[in-house]
Amino acid sequence: HKNAIITQREIHIDVPSFGESLRRALRQDPDVILVGEMRDLETIEAAITAAETGHLVFGTLHTTGAAKTIDRIVNAFPTNQQNTIRIQLSTVLESVISQLLCPRADKPGRVAVFEIMNRTPSIAALIRDNKTYRINSDIQTGAKYGMINLDSYLLEKYQAGLISEDEVITKAQDPGTIMDKLRSVQAGMQADEEEDE
Repeated sequence: HKNAIITQREIHIDVPSFGESLRRALRQDPDVILVGEMRDLETIEAAITAAETGHLVFGTLHTTGAAKTIDRIVNAFPTNQQNTIRIQLSTVLESVISQLLCPRADKPGRVAVFEIMNRTPSIAALIRDNKTYRINSDIQTGAKYGMINLDSYLLEKYQAGLISEDEVITKAQDPGTIMDKLRSVQAGMQADEEEDE
């Protein structure tokens, strides 16, 4: 957009911390805030506050999967604040996109695999009620809401010949279930090969 203005602050040069940077950014009435990484309680608190005041906030965390991301955010807070944070997250968190880069099986390089969780009334209730262990099930059945399950996506990339079986097993959130699905996929692939002969 021709009228867009991007303001960047460097930590320890322009501002002392991520949290302080977010507080100062709110005084400038931004439309979108990008937090490079939410590493500490102060930054996470400031990001949630910004989201609660109607700002679109993007942040990064080093986690694998939507449920683990939510747990990481909640667990950054003292125990006596965790229920409040769950309630806040259930109302402001719109999406979690988790990405893994896997070595390619077909040629040098890497292939990205994703998990996407979008907030639905069911997802919001699971976050609020401290039932994040059930989020993967909602993601698995949430394709109509734009959700993608990490294990299903790994399996899809394996079927396309892009990643190895070992990579699927290593990166899967539920290795036991993925092993069963791999056997089923391999049996189907073998049957297809026999038909082609």
